[in-house]
Amino acid sequence: MTLARPDFDPELQVALAQLPSMPPLSSEVLAQLRQYPSPPVETFLEGLAVDRREVSVPGSDGVRIPLSIFSPAGTDQTTAAPCVYWIHGGGMIMGDRFSQIDIPLEWLAEFGAVVISVDYRLAPEVSGTTLVEDCYQGLSWVAEHAGELGIDPARIVVAGTSAGGGLAAGTVLMARDLGGPAVAAQVLICPMLDHRNGTTSSRQYAEGPGTWTGEMNAFGWRAVLGDLAGQDVSGYVSPAVADDLSGLPVTYIDAGTAEVFRDEDVEYATRIWAAGGQAELHIWAGGFHGFDALFPQVRLSAAARRTRSDWLGRVLGRASLAQAPTLTS
Repeated sequence: MTLARPDFDPELQVALAQLPSMPPLSSEVLAQLRQYPSPPVETFLEGLAVDRREVSVPGSDGVRIPLSIFSPAGTDQTTAAPCVYWIHGGGMIMGDRFSQIDIPLEWLAEFGAVVISVDYRLAPEVSGTTLVEDCYQGLSWVAEHAGELGIDPARIVVAGTSAGGGLAAGTVLMARDLGGPAVAAQVLICPMLDHRNGTTSSRQYAEGPGTWTGEMNAFGWRAVLGDLAGQDVSGYVSPAVADDLSGLPVTYIDAGTAEVFRDEDVEYATRIWAAGGQAELHIWAGGFHGFDALFPQVRLSAAARRTRSDWLGRVLGRASLAQAPTLTS
């Protein structure tokens, strides 16, 4: 029996109909999809005063992990900037460090943030905790080199979308448990948090139309987990199964009502509140998965992106004030 489910936003419905249909995911289809790279990053840098630097840092097993560093050009180097550490989406099976890069580049333009994007290794070529460990190693390098990068170590934000949102959550959990680096905030955009794929929304959107279905989600998680039994899945890989969500930085979570990750994202925010943490949650009526990245010109997308940026501006302002010297008479 087909489950009733929330409709798409009317403008998004029209936009979605323009996308080509997606065949069921398989190893062969994945190989084909990987042949289509992200748009050239130069497309998103046009009109921005940006200095770009490419580095690679050692992963936990010695493999080099590429990082792209985008810094505002011509800024006062005596003033440390906030940093957005960006983790791209793609179901943990595709994409690269330039995927969805327009989102954090907006924060470079608006807040003068240094944007650093990590090219973590993908499943199924690697599996288990390797992907999140790559992200953590990159974050650790950024914090260790904050001075030379012109970054304020008290204003490092970990952000990601979809699979990158899930990896961002796992990276922040790892940083908490390993005693650092310090993270000022996490921004989890329609994050992929739960390998169990058993919520109401995952059943409602098990099949298309849509950009990421429950069936596709199951394929992605199989690629990441391989033959791991359910009880062996780490909370760093699948943050929804983490036992303890206390001690996390302030968190922003958003998703659409018409997507597979809706319910697991609501549950994650609820558990942060239950642990005494602070999370802001926005569920956008009629939004499908990744709507604001795919169609930023649609009114609902513009509202989602503006609300997210407004929140980040408030958080970065509070972090800056917390570092200001206390005036005494």
